[in-house]
Amino acid sequence: MRDFALAPPATSHLTGGLADSVFDTAARNPTQPVIARRSDVSPADWEEVTAVELRDEVMDVAKGLVASGISPGHRVAIMARTRYEWTVLGLALWAVGAEVVPIHPTSSRDQVEWMLRDAGCVAVVVEDEQAVMTVGSVCAALPRLRHVWQLDAGALAQLVQRGEFIPLATVESLRRIVLPDSTAVVAYTSGTTGRPLGCALSHRGLASPCDTLLEGWGHTAAPPGEQGSVLAFLPFSHVYGLMIQGMCLRGGLLMAHEPDLSAEALSAALRTFRPTYFYGVPSVFERIYKTFLRTAQQAGRGALFERAAETARDFAAACERHRLGEGPGPGFDLRLQHALYERTVYRKLRGALGGRARRATSGGSSLNRELSLFYEGIGIYVHDGYGLTETSGGVTMQPLGREKSGTVGQALPGTDLRVADDGEILVRGPSVFQGYVGDDAATRAALAHNGWLATGDLGRLDSEGYLTITGRKKDVIITNSGKSVAPAGLEHRLRMHPLIHQAVVVGDNRPCVGALITLDPEFLAHWRAGLAPASDAPNREAREENALREEITRAVAAANSAVSRAESIRVFRILAEPFDLASGLLTPSMKLRRDLIVQTYALEIDAMYQARSRGRSQGVVDESASWDEADNVFR
Repeated sequence: MRDFALAPPATSHLTGGLADSVFDTAARNPTQPVIARRSDVSPADWEEVTAVELRDEVMDVAKGLVASGISPGHRVAIMARTRYEWTVLGLALWAVGAEVVPIHPTSSRDQVEWMLRDAGCVAVVVEDEQAVMTVGSVCAALPRLRHVWQLDAGALAQLVQRGEFIPLATVESLRRIVLPDSTAVVAYTSGTTGRPLGCALSHRGLASPCDTLLEGWGHTAAPPGEQGSVLAFLPFSHVYGLMIQGMCLRGGLLMAHEPDLSAEALSAALRTFRPTYFYGVPSVFERIYKTFLRTAQQAGRGALFERAAETARDFAAACERHRLGEGPGPGFDLRLQHALYERTVYRKLRGALGGRARRATSGGSSLNRELSLFYEGIGIYVHDGYGLTETSGGVTMQPLGREKSGTVGQALPGTDLRVADDGEILVRGPSVFQGYVGDDAATRAALAHNGWLATGDLGRLDSEGYLTITGRKKDVIITNSGKSVAPAGLEHRLRMHPLIHQAVVVGDNRPCVGALITLDPEFLAHWRAGLAPASDAPNREAREENALREEITRAVAAANSAVSRAESIRVFRILAEPFDLASGLLTPSMKLRRDLIVQTYALEIDAMYQARSRGRSQGVVDESASWDEADNVFR
């Protein structure tokens, strides 16, 4: 095993519960803006909510919760998008000692029933009538559930009215008995395989990575003397979103909410709110890059963008070598070229993200190194970090001044990392969860390494303690020739092609590695529009299919160039529809539910391999030897 413990932990400022940060800020600086809300008059304008205004609203809602019978230790689910009311409700529940159970609003009926029953929720807050109907359809199986509150029907106002007779002192007394080691959140894992498990996360556990990151990296969220600001848009049903919210509330960053994850809504919010710090998952950064490329091509500047992107990557790579003591930095010609593109290209790209952000964070899964270098080269360094639900969020971060793209950085101060002999990443530290709710056996299995958390992720540590994620232990594919293949790297490289939206590498007990591929709808439409003139309509469909086959074949070949022949993709199929939340093939954190995808597309996978093997000689002894050329089958 390789073991790294980099530094003592940052001093935790938590003496009670997570709600205390709002009350403390209101006492110290009552007029400090803490949240920005869209104006009712003009949606393009944002109105600031001060610390004292937020505290008072939290207190009024908390009184309503007390009047409704919510007591310390009760579990209340919040099944809503990332919106202002979510933050108010979460703080109010923590103020009275209750535990929050975040549920993604698009969860299926069966998922909702399972989580509400497994957690023993006494109440649930939903957004709209559709969600009320979903919960209503499973109420018979939930004897503990007493309340269903609907945000769009004025739930907060109703709670405030209900709690008018409750003294402020009642809430204050409840808030003061909340201990740092009390459970604050029961967060359900992504459920990429099997039922999701409820992770009990304490107030201290959730605060720990936030406080450590704020102490070591908080000053990078904005220029000196300026209040940092963050647009929260990832779901609070995922621990990454909760950690961002916690950092804003505990670190004095101005937070705005964007519940709509569409490209148009997110783009508009970024342009109007103009955050100083950006965050997302790799798919968000991939989508932004492809939007840049598509926009440039539509304007007839595709070649210019590609040259600028290549210069950005080269410049960032040279800067990285210099800061790691491995090179002199960018040469004169490269600096000159970079400066030219800064005036003509890069500042416009930053403007699409609001124009003020110079740093960002990526989490949820590893960010492709080439993509990381691109963003650094245009002036937005993306810190690629690592964490999971069981660790209350962050475990690693890029050390300032020693950032290394392609890795997820080093262990946070106070957190220990090990890589077991089989490549599994083990973690120990203050943010590790209290256990799985109602599943002692799963808890013991996860902590079986003498208290170290077995993450289920595979990785490697270099001599300086930088961690590189290589995949998930349960995702490793073993072909019928016995070759083990980690699919994550191939999938990352495939997704870098602008036409490819998603990729799932398959091949368990098959003669070779294959892939299911979905296409980016917006880029596909743009690509088709520029493929052939309208006058060529009779032959257009055939031309498109042939051209698309050739383009995706080139993308597969490019991905294969980074792996051995035995690990390379030999067959692939393009699917008609992307994997999405509605179909249940994606988790709320946008991860692929691999087992379910393989089950759903079993016939397509069989056909993909059968089509490749047709016509092969019956005399072939070693079948795997005949799978030498990449093939493709279109659905």
